Amino acid sequence: MKDLRQLLDKYLNQQLQRIIISNPRHPESAAKLTIRPVLVKNALSFQASEYQEKKVFHKNYAREEAAAEIVNRMEEYRQMELFSGLGQAVLRISKKGRITIKEKPCAGCVKEVDLSHNRKKRYILDPSCRVEFLIDLGVQSREGKIINARYDKFRQINRFLEFIEDILPQLPKDREVTILDFGCGKSYLTFAMYHYLKELRGYQVHIIGLDLKEDVIAECSRLSEKYGYDRLEFHVGDIAGYEGAEQVDMVVTLHACDTATDYALDKAIRWGAKVILSVPCCQHELNGQIKNELLGPALGYGLIKERMAALFTDALRAGILESKGYQVQILEFIDMEHTPKNILIRAVKSGRAKENGQIRELMEFLHVNPTLAVLQEEKSGKEYDQNA
Repeated sequence: MKDLRQLLDKYLNQQLQRIIISNPRHPESAAKLTIRPVLVKNALSFQASEYQEKKVFHKNYAREEAAAEIVNRMEEYRQMELFSGLGQAVLRISKKGRITIKEKPCAGCVKEVDLSHNRKKRYILDPSCRVEFLIDLGVQSREGKIINARYDKFRQINRFLEFIEDILPQLPKDREVTILDFGCGKSYLTFAMYHYLKELRGYQVHIIGLDLKEDVIAECSRLSEKYGYDRLEFHVGDIAGYEGAEQVDMVVTLHACDTATDYALDKAIRWGAKVILSVPCCQHELNGQIKNELLGPALGYGLIKERMAALFTDALRAGILESKGYQVQILEFIDMEHTPKNILIRAVKSGRAKENGQIRELMEFLHVNPTLAVLQEEKSGKEYDQNA
Protein backbone atom coordinates (compact mmCIF):
# COMPACT_ATOMS: atom_id res chain seq x y z
CA MET A 1 0.00 0.00 0.00
CA LYS A 2 3.01 2.30 -0.44
CA ASP A 3 1.41 4.01 -3.47
CA LEU A 4 -1.76 4.65 -1.48
CA ARG A 5 0.25 6.15 1.38
CA GLN A 6 1.99 8.53 -1.03
CA LEU A 7 -1.36 9.53 -2.51
CA LEU A 8 -2.76 10.31 0.93
CA ASP A 9 0.35 12.27 1.92
CA LYS A 10 -0.32 14.52 -1.07
CA TYR A 11 -4.07 15.00 -0.78
CA LEU A 12 -5.05 14.50 2.86
CA ASN A 13 -5.24 18.18 3.80
CA GLN A 14 -7.73 21.04 3.96
CA GLN A 15 -7.93 21.26 0.16
CA LEU A 16 -9.50 17.80 0.03
CA GLN A 17 -13.14 17.88 -1.02
CA ARG A 18 -14.03 14.25 -0.49
CA ILE A 19 -12.84 10.66 -0.82
CA ILE A 20 -15.27 7.94 -1.89
CA ILE A 21 -14.35 4.31 -1.15
CA SER A 22 -16.64 1.84 -2.94
CA ASN A 23 -17.07 -1.56 -4.59
CA PRO A 24 -16.82 -3.78 -1.49
CA ARG A 25 -15.21 -7.20 -1.77
CA HIS A 26 -17.66 -8.80 0.67
CA PRO A 27 -21.48 -8.47 0.94
CA GLU A 28 -21.27 -7.74 4.67
CA SER A 29 -19.10 -4.65 4.14
CA ALA A 30 -20.69 -1.20 4.05
CA ALA A 31 -21.83 -0.10 0.57
CA LYS A 32 -19.42 2.82 0.61
CA LEU A 33 -17.30 5.09 2.81
CA THR A 34 -16.73 8.81 2.37
CA ILE A 35 -14.08 10.99 3.97
CA ARG A 36 -14.05 14.79 4.08
CA PRO A 37 -12.13 17.45 6.04
CA VAL A 38 -13.87 19.23 8.94
CA LEU A 39 -12.89 21.74 11.59
CA VAL A 40 -13.45 20.49 15.13
CA LYS A 41 -12.60 23.07 17.79
CA ASN A 42 -10.52 24.92 15.18
CA ALA A 43 -8.42 21.81 14.48
CA LEU A 44 -8.40 20.04 11.10
CA SER A 45 -9.94 16.58 11.28
CA PHE A 46 -11.32 14.13 8.75
CA GLN A 47 -14.87 12.85 9.06
CA ALA A 48 -15.47 9.29 7.84
CA SER A 49 -19.07 8.36 6.97
CA GLU A 50 -19.94 4.68 6.64
CA TYR A 51 -23.13 3.85 4.71
CA GLN A 52 -24.91 0.70 5.89
CA GLU A 53 -28.37 0.08 4.49
CA LYS A 54 -30.46 3.08 5.65
CA LYS A 55 -28.02 4.26 8.32
CA VAL A 56 -24.91 6.42 8.17
CA PHE A 57 -22.23 6.25 10.88
CA HIS A 58 -19.78 9.13 11.39
CA LYS A 59 -16.39 9.23 13.07
CA ASN A 60 -13.70 11.93 13.14
CA TYR A 61 -9.97 11.25 12.82
CA ALA A 62 -6.75 13.23 13.04
CA ARG A 63 -4.74 13.28 9.80
CA GLU A 64 -2.46 10.30 10.55
CA GLU A 65 -5.33 8.32 12.04
CA ALA A 66 -7.40 9.00 8.92
CA ALA A 67 -4.58 7.83 6.65
CA ALA A 68 -4.15 4.62 8.65
CA GLU A 69 -7.91 3.99 8.63
CA ILE A 70 -8.13 4.46 4.85
CA VAL A 71 -5.21 2.11 4.20
CA ASN A 72 -6.76 -0.47 6.52
CA ARG A 73 -10.25 -0.23 5.00
CA MET A 74 -8.98 -0.46 1.43
CA GLU A 75 -8.33 -4.15 2.11
CA GLU A 76 -12.14 -4.53 1.97
CA TYR A 77 -12.74 -2.48 -1.19
CA ARG A 78 -11.68 -2.31 -4.84
CA GLN A 79 -11.95 1.40 -5.64
CA MET A 80 -11.22 4.83 -4.19
CA GLU A 81 -12.06 8.16 -5.83
CA LEU A 82 -10.47 11.37 -4.56
CA PHE A 83 -11.51 14.97 -5.31
CA SER A 84 -9.40 17.92 -4.23
CA GLY A 85 -8.43 21.45 -5.16
CA LEU A 86 -5.04 19.95 -6.04
CA GLY A 87 -6.43 17.40 -8.46
CA GLN A 88 -8.42 14.21 -8.82
CA ALA A 89 -7.37 10.59 -8.49
CA VAL A 90 -8.87 7.13 -8.93
CA LEU A 91 -7.28 4.11 -7.26
CA ARG A 92 -8.32 0.58 -8.22
CA ILE A 93 -7.23 -2.73 -6.74
CA SER A 94 -7.48 -5.86 -8.89
CA LYS A 95 -8.50 -9.31 -7.68
CA LYS A 96 -4.79 -10.16 -7.42
CA GLY A 97 -4.10 -7.09 -5.30
CA ARG A 98 -2.48 -4.99 -8.05
CA ILE A 99 -2.93 -1.26 -7.47
CA THR A 100 -3.40 1.22 -10.31
CA ILE A 101 -3.68 4.97 -9.74
CA LYS A 102 -4.75 7.57 -12.27
CA GLU A 103 -4.35 11.27 -11.43
CA LYS A 104 -5.37 14.38 -13.32
CA PRO A 105 -5.29 18.09 -12.54
CA CYS A 106 -8.48 19.65 -11.23
CA ALA A 107 -9.49 22.52 -13.49
CA GLY A 108 -11.28 24.63 -10.91
CA CYS A 109 -13.39 21.74 -9.67
CA VAL A 110 -13.20 22.94 -6.05
CA LYS A 111 -13.43 26.68 -5.39
CA GLU A 112 -13.62 26.51 -1.63
CA VAL A 113 -13.97 23.52 0.65
CA ASP A 114 -16.63 23.75 3.36
CA LEU A 115 -14.92 22.65 6.58
CA SER A 116 -17.95 23.10 8.85
CA HIS A 117 -18.72 20.06 10.98
CA ASN A 118 -22.47 20.12 10.31
CA ARG A 119 -22.59 21.49 6.79
CA LYS A 120 -25.62 21.44 4.53
CA LYS A 121 -26.32 18.27 2.58
CA ARG A 122 -24.21 17.88 -0.56
CA TYR A 123 -26.38 17.25 -3.59
CA ILE A 124 -24.91 15.59 -6.66
CA LEU A 125 -26.74 18.19 -8.76
CA ASP A 126 -25.80 21.60 -7.40
CA PRO A 127 -29.10 23.38 -6.55
CA SER A 128 -27.49 26.74 -7.36
CA CYS A 129 -26.48 25.74 -10.92
CA ARG A 130 -28.88 26.28 -13.82
CA VAL A 131 -29.73 22.99 -15.56
CA GLU A 132 -31.91 23.12 -18.67
CA PHE A 133 -33.80 19.87 -18.20
CA LEU A 134 -34.70 20.79 -14.61
CA ILE A 135 -36.17 24.07 -15.86
CA ASP A 136 -38.23 22.43 -18.61
CA LEU A 137 -39.48 19.76 -16.21
CA GLY A 138 -40.64 22.45 -13.77
CA VAL A 139 -38.17 21.67 -10.97
CA GLN A 140 -36.02 24.78 -11.39
CA SER A 141 -36.90 28.39 -12.23
CA ARG A 142 -35.48 30.28 -15.21
CA GLU A 143 -33.20 32.04 -12.73
CA GLY A 144 -31.67 28.71 -11.74
CA LYS A 145 -33.34 28.29 -8.33
CA ILE A 146 -35.13 25.14 -7.18
CA ILE A 147 -38.86 25.84 -6.93
CA ASN A 148 -39.91 25.34 -3.31
CA ALA A 149 -42.92 23.21 -4.21
CA ARG A 150 -40.65 20.92 -6.25
CA TYR A 151 -37.87 20.40 -3.70
CA ASP A 152 -39.12 16.88 -2.96
CA LYS A 153 -38.68 16.00 -6.63
CA PHE A 154 -35.18 17.55 -6.60
CA ARG A 155 -34.25 15.45 -3.55
CA GLN A 156 -35.65 12.34 -5.23
CA ILE A 157 -33.54 12.97 -8.33
CA ASN A 158 -30.40 13.39 -6.23
CA ARG A 159 -31.18 10.33 -4.13
CA PHE A 160 -31.46 8.29 -7.33
CA LEU A 161 -28.13 9.67 -8.57
CA GLU A 162 -26.54 8.57 -5.27
CA PHE A 163 -27.54 5.00 -6.14
CA ILE A 164 -25.98 5.49 -9.57
CA GLU A 165 -22.80 6.86 -7.97
CA ASP A 166 -22.49 3.72 -5.84
CA ILE A 167 -22.54 1.38 -8.85
CA LEU A 168 -20.19 3.34 -11.12
CA PRO A 169 -17.36 0.79 -10.57
CA GLN A 170 -19.56 -1.82 -12.27
CA LEU A 171 -19.89 0.18 -15.50
CA PRO A 172 -17.19 -0.03 -18.19
CA LYS A 173 -15.36 3.16 -19.15
CA ASP A 174 -13.63 1.77 -22.24
CA ARG A 175 -16.82 1.44 -24.31
CA GLU A 176 -20.34 2.77 -24.60
CA VAL A 177 -22.67 1.79 -21.74
CA THR A 178 -26.22 0.81 -22.75
CA ILE A 179 -28.97 1.61 -20.23
CA LEU A 180 -32.66 0.73 -20.54
CA ASP A 181 -35.23 2.75 -18.58
CA PHE A 182 -38.55 0.90 -18.63
CA GLY A 183 -41.67 2.93 -17.86
CA CYS A 184 -39.71 6.19 -18.01
CA GLY A 185 -42.77 8.47 -17.85
CA LYS A 186 -41.85 12.18 -17.93
CA SER A 187 -38.23 11.04 -17.53
CA TYR A 188 -37.05 13.29 -14.70
CA LEU A 189 -34.61 10.58 -13.66
CA THR A 190 -33.73 9.54 -17.22
CA PHE A 191 -32.55 13.04 -18.12
CA ALA A 192 -30.75 13.31 -14.75
CA MET A 193 -29.01 9.98 -15.36
CA TYR A 194 -27.79 11.06 -18.82
CA HIS A 195 -26.66 14.48 -17.55
CA TYR A 196 -24.78 12.95 -14.62
CA LEU A 197 -23.10 10.08 -16.48
CA LYS A 198 -22.29 11.90 -19.74
CA GLU A 199 -21.85 15.55 -18.76
CA LEU A 200 -20.53 15.29 -15.19
CA ARG A 201 -18.70 11.93 -15.15
CA GLY A 202 -17.62 11.57 -18.77
CA TYR A 203 -19.08 8.11 -19.49
CA GLN A 204 -20.02 7.06 -23.01
CA VAL A 205 -23.68 6.19 -22.61
CA HIS A 206 -26.62 5.16 -24.75
CA ILE A 207 -29.84 5.49 -22.77
CA ILE A 208 -33.18 4.25 -24.08
CA GLY A 209 -36.44 5.30 -22.41
CA LEU A 210 -39.54 3.21 -22.97
CA ASP A 211 -43.15 4.07 -22.10
CA LEU A 212 -46.68 3.37 -23.39
CA LYS A 213 -47.83 7.01 -23.50
CA GLU A 214 -47.24 8.44 -26.98
CA ASP A 215 -47.62 12.11 -25.97
CA VAL A 216 -45.13 11.71 -23.12
CA ILE A 217 -42.57 9.98 -25.37
CA ALA A 218 -42.99 12.69 -28.03
CA GLU A 219 -42.27 15.43 -25.48
CA CYS A 220 -39.26 13.59 -24.04
CA SER A 221 -37.88 13.09 -27.56
CA ARG A 222 -38.32 16.80 -28.28
CA LEU A 223 -36.44 17.79 -25.12
CA SER A 224 -33.65 15.30 -25.79
CA GLU A 225 -33.14 16.81 -29.25
CA LYS A 226 -33.28 20.34 -27.79
CA TYR A 227 -30.44 19.58 -25.35
CA GLY A 228 -28.33 17.83 -27.97
CA TYR A 229 -28.50 14.53 -26.05
CA ASP A 230 -27.78 12.49 -29.16
CA ARG A 231 -27.45 9.17 -27.32
CA LEU A 232 -30.66 9.54 -25.30
CA GLU A 233 -33.69 8.22 -27.18
CA PHE A 234 -37.30 7.45 -26.33
CA HIS A 235 -39.70 4.87 -27.80
CA VAL A 236 -43.32 3.88 -27.35
CA GLY A 237 -43.66 0.27 -26.24
CA ASP A 238 -44.29 -2.14 -23.40
CA ILE A 239 -41.76 -3.96 -21.31
CA ALA A 240 -42.87 -7.51 -22.11
CA GLY A 241 -42.53 -7.16 -25.88
CA TYR A 242 -39.40 -5.03 -26.12
CA GLU A 243 -36.77 -6.55 -28.40
CA GLY A 244 -34.79 -3.46 -29.40
CA ALA A 245 -31.47 -4.33 -27.75
CA GLU A 246 -29.21 -7.37 -27.69
CA GLN A 247 -26.86 -6.31 -24.88
CA VAL A 248 -27.75 -4.07 -21.95
CA ASP A 249 -25.43 -3.02 -19.12
CA MET A 250 -28.00 -1.51 -16.76
CA VAL A 251 -31.77 -1.82 -16.46
CA VAL A 252 -33.80 0.81 -14.62
CA THR A 253 -37.46 0.35 -13.83
CA LEU A 254 -39.15 2.94 -11.63
CA HIS A 255 -42.76 2.45 -10.58
CA ALA A 256 -43.52 -0.08 -13.32
CA CYS A 257 -46.96 -1.24 -12.24
CA ASP A 258 -47.54 -4.72 -10.80
CA THR A 259 -46.11 -7.50 -13.01
CA ALA A 260 -44.47 -5.01 -15.42
CA THR A 261 -41.63 -4.99 -12.90
CA ASP A 262 -41.33 -8.77 -13.25
CA TYR A 263 -41.07 -8.55 -17.03
CA ALA A 264 -38.37 -5.87 -16.69
CA LEU A 265 -36.39 -7.99 -14.21
CA ASP A 266 -36.75 -11.04 -16.45
CA LYS A 267 -35.39 -9.04 -19.41
CA ALA A 268 -32.49 -7.81 -17.29
CA ILE A 269 -31.57 -11.35 -16.20
CA ARG A 270 -31.73 -12.64 -19.78
CA TRP A 271 -29.47 -9.81 -20.97
CA GLY A 272 -27.06 -10.48 -18.12
CA ALA A 273 -27.26 -6.79 -17.14
CA LYS A 274 -24.50 -5.79 -14.74
CA VAL A 275 -26.79 -3.52 -12.71
CA ILE A 276 -30.53 -3.45 -12.00
CA LEU A 277 -32.27 -0.57 -10.21
CA SER A 278 -35.96 -1.23 -9.64
CA VAL A 279 -38.59 0.63 -7.63
CA PRO A 280 -41.67 -1.67 -7.74
CA CYS A 281 -45.21 -0.32 -7.70
CA CYS A 282 -48.74 -1.64 -7.16
CA GLN A 283 -47.83 -5.24 -6.31
CA HIS A 284 -51.32 -6.70 -6.76
CA GLU A 285 -50.53 -10.16 -8.14
CA LEU A 286 -49.70 -11.95 -4.90
CA ASN A 287 -52.55 -10.23 -3.08
CA GLY A 288 -54.92 -12.34 -5.20
CA GLN A 289 -52.92 -15.55 -4.70
CA ILE A 290 -51.67 -15.55 -1.13
CA LYS A 291 -53.41 -17.86 1.29
CA ASN A 292 -52.15 -19.67 4.34
CA GLU A 293 -54.02 -21.16 7.25
CA LEU A 294 -51.33 -20.23 9.76
CA LEU A 295 -51.30 -16.60 8.59
CA GLY A 296 -55.10 -16.50 8.40
CA PRO A 297 -55.56 -14.19 11.42
CA ALA A 298 -53.36 -11.56 9.71
CA LEU A 299 -54.52 -12.11 6.12
CA GLY A 300 -58.13 -11.62 7.19
CA TYR A 301 -57.55 -7.86 7.24
CA GLY A 302 -57.48 -6.39 3.75
CA LEU A 303 -54.92 -3.68 4.41
CA ILE A 304 -52.58 -6.05 6.26
CA LYS A 305 -52.89 -8.64 3.50
CA GLU A 306 -52.14 -6.04 0.83
CA ARG A 307 -48.99 -4.84 2.56
CA MET A 308 -47.76 -8.33 3.39
CA ALA A 309 -48.30 -9.42 -0.22
CA ALA A 310 -46.33 -6.41 -1.49
CA LEU A 311 -43.39 -7.13 0.84
CA PHE A 312 -43.36 -10.84 0.00
CA THR A 313 -43.48 -9.95 -3.72
CA ASP A 314 -40.28 -7.92 -3.50
CA ALA A 315 -38.59 -10.39 -1.15
CA LEU A 316 -39.21 -13.20 -3.67
CA ARG A 317 -37.96 -11.01 -6.52
CA ALA A 318 -34.76 -10.37 -4.57
CA GLY A 319 -34.32 -14.07 -3.85
CA ILE A 320 -34.76 -15.02 -7.50
CA LEU A 321 -32.22 -12.39 -8.56
CA GLU A 322 -29.73 -13.78 -6.03
CA SER A 323 -30.26 -17.26 -7.46
CA LYS A 324 -29.29 -15.87 -10.87
CA GLY A 325 -25.94 -14.53 -9.72
CA TYR A 326 -26.82 -11.06 -8.42
CA GLN A 327 -25.84 -9.42 -5.16
CA VAL A 328 -29.08 -7.78 -4.02
CA GLN A 329 -29.91 -5.00 -1.58
CA ILE A 330 -33.36 -3.76 -0.59
CA LEU A 331 -33.01 -0.04 0.11
CA GLU A 332 -35.20 2.91 1.03
CA PHE A 333 -35.55 5.12 -2.04
CA ILE A 334 -37.08 8.21 -0.42
CA ASP A 335 -38.66 8.93 2.96
CA MET A 336 -41.99 7.29 3.73
CA GLU A 337 -43.48 10.74 4.40
CA HIS A 338 -43.27 11.48 0.66
CA THR A 339 -44.58 8.17 -0.71
CA PRO A 340 -45.21 4.63 0.60
CA LYS A 341 -43.74 3.25 -2.67
CA ASN A 342 -40.21 3.70 -1.41
CA ILE A 343 -38.48 0.32 -1.77
CA LEU A 344 -35.62 0.11 -4.26
CA ILE A 345 -34.17 -3.22 -5.36
CA ARG A 346 -30.51 -2.77 -6.31
CA ALA A 347 -28.92 -5.82 -7.91
CA VAL A 348 -25.32 -6.05 -9.09
CA LYS A 349 -24.13 -9.01 -11.16
CA SER A 350 -21.58 -10.96 -9.14
CA GLY A 351 -21.57 -14.22 -11.10
CA ARG A 352 -22.03 -16.19 -7.88
CA ALA A 353 -25.49 -17.75 -7.71
CA LYS A 354 -26.77 -18.02 -4.17
CA GLU A 355 -28.12 -21.40 -3.15
CA ASN A 356 -31.41 -20.75 -1.45
CA GLY A 357 -33.85 -23.62 -1.74
CA GLN A 358 -36.10 -21.87 0.75
CA ILE A 359 -37.50 -19.64 -2.01
CA ARG A 360 -39.55 -22.48 -3.47
CA GLU A 361 -40.60 -23.53 0.04
CA LEU A 362 -41.75 -19.98 0.79
CA MET A 363 -43.75 -19.85 -2.45
CA GLU A 364 -45.44 -23.13 -1.57
CA PHE A 365 -46.06 -21.96 2.01
CA LEU A 366 -47.86 -18.86 0.71
CA HIS A 367 -49.52 -20.69 -2.23
CA VAL A 368 -48.11 -18.14 -4.70
CA ASN A 369 -46.36 -18.30 -8.04
CA PRO A 370 -45.08 -14.81 -8.97
CA THR A 371 -44.65 -13.81 -12.60
CA LEU A 372 -40.85 -13.52 -12.36
CA ALA A 373 -40.63 -17.14 -11.22
CA VAL A 374 -42.95 -18.23 -14.07
CA LEU A 375 -40.88 -16.35 -16.66
CA GLN A 376 -37.66 -17.88 -15.38
CA GLU A 377 -39.27 -21.34 -15.43
CA GLU A 378 -40.15 -20.80 -19.09
CA LYS A 379 -36.55 -19.81 -19.78
CA SER A 380 -35.15 -22.96 -18.17
CA GLY A 381 -37.92 -25.18 -19.51
CA LYS A 382 -38.65 -26.66 -16.11
CA GLU A 383 -40.13 -25.79 -12.76
CA TYR A 384 -38.33 -22.92 -11.05
CA ASP A 385 -35.19 -24.15 -9.37
CA GLN A 386 -32.83 -22.02 -7.34
CA ASN A 387 -29.78 -23.61 -8.96
CA ALA A 388 -31.04 -23.34 -12.55
